[in-house]
Amino acid sequence: MSIRHSGRRLRAATLWSPPACLHHSAQTSKVTVDWPRSCRAVASTPTAEKVLFPGALNSEFTDSLEFLRPGANKAIPTYRVLNQYGEVLDKEIGVDTSDEEALALYRNMVCLSIMDLLMFEAQRQGRLSFYMVSAGEEGISIGSASALSPTDVVFCQYRESGVYLQRGFTLADFMNQLFANTQDCGLGRNMPVHYGSSALHIHTISSTLATQLPHTAGAAYALKLQNLHNPATPPRVAVCYFGEGAASEGDFHAALNIAATRQVPALFICRNNGYAISTPTSDQYRGDGIASRGAGYGIATLRVDGNDIFAVRRATKEARRLALADGGKPVLIEMMAYRVGHHSTSDDSFAYRQRVEVEDWKRRDNPITRLRKWLEGRDLWDEDKEKELRGRTRKEVLAAFERAEKLKKPSIRNAFVDVYEELTQEQRMHVEELRDLLRRYPKEYDMDQYEGGVGALDELLAEGQQAKNIPT
Repeated sequence: MSIRHSGRRLRAATLWSPPACLHHSAQTSKVTVDWPRSCRAVASTPTAEKVLFPGALNSEFTDSLEFLRPGANKAIPTYRVLNQYGEVLDKEIGVDTSDEEALALYRNMVCLSIMDLLMFEAQRQGRLSFYMVSAGEEGISIGSASALSPTDVVFCQYRESGVYLQRGFTLADFMNQLFANTQDCGLGRNMPVHYGSSALHIHTISSTLATQLPHTAGAAYALKLQNLHNPATPPRVAVCYFGEGAASEGDFHAALNIAATRQVPALFICRNNGYAISTPTSDQYRGDGIASRGAGYGIATLRVDGNDIFAVRRATKEARRLALADGGKPVLIEMMAYRVGHHSTSDDSFAYRQRVEVEDWKRRDNPITRLRKWLEGRDLWDEDKEKELRGRTRKEVLAAFERAEKLKKPSIRNAFVDVYEELTQEQRMHVEELRDLLRRYPKEYDMDQYEGGVGALDELLAEGQQAKNIPT
């Protein structure tokens, strides 16, 4: 049954919506925010019972001096479909996912976890310079990506390899980027794990924290205009992934505010995994997680169990529908998880948390084992299938790894092209200086590993000179 046609679908996870100036219909009052542009404050009358100041429309007057104390209110509930034993909580509603889809999702999660394990080991061997794992968060990235349209525009942080995998990024694509070889679509210009794909509508990852948030708000505003002027084309949303640590940056607040005031079709998906590198959430904020901030900005908000891939999928589907309703509006989803792995290969998380804490989460609950329990409960999976899948996937990852490792690095010319249409005079000076330096110290700079070697710079200079001599 579709979420869209069931009034009961999210009854356990009603999206938190701020009050609006107009009355809502009974069918949409829990999940939509009609934020009319026509609301205007007027002077208060002697008999008025509500505030008419422009800054707090629809607030009732009171003669009781009572501060709003967050600790006195219940925490925002966390929506889930499966319990930690893989059992469906509401059997009448089910999971909204076919058996074939569930198996495909499980295979992708296992593939992601195996790739993470092997690449982490490769970095420790010195074969990769850097890597970041997604252990404990596979359900968030793969589950949410599976509920989006392939044409939706996505902005990731740096722990969303599952989003790429689910949208069609191949093992070869991952390995080529990690090695920055000649097949890397980024031409070796980014550090490992900073993937990007124009074909999959995913913007290239940036190391700078939270910059993707305002980018998403701006892209969503552009999509709003496109959706408005191209009604025959299926509408799109902009989707932003970020960690709870990024929510401490000013970009987070600026992005949510502009998205709310402009009413843009944007999904802000927060991975709250408990740690911002070495900083636990107890030192990051005192409020009720990140979800509580959504309501403050006038944004429909939901908190979801990130270890439950079915809850993630259903929530994302409904959030996308809401984001496109009535011309567009932003939605915030806080996905709760636990970061099982280290922050990156540059981090030792046992310096700031107990090993027993991590092992307890691995044993007690994680998205892969929870989905596997559900599959086994339906006789769709067993130990033999598990061994076959893991053995085959490991071979596929290692094969892609070995092929990518043997390829040369991209041409050194890529350090200069694609900035201006033609080389500027200053760029030519830089190219000439680098070329002379590389030729003067060949033992210090091994150019054989780069496609075209030093000769690629000669070709670049010749092309620039030829273009300069072409008559206009």
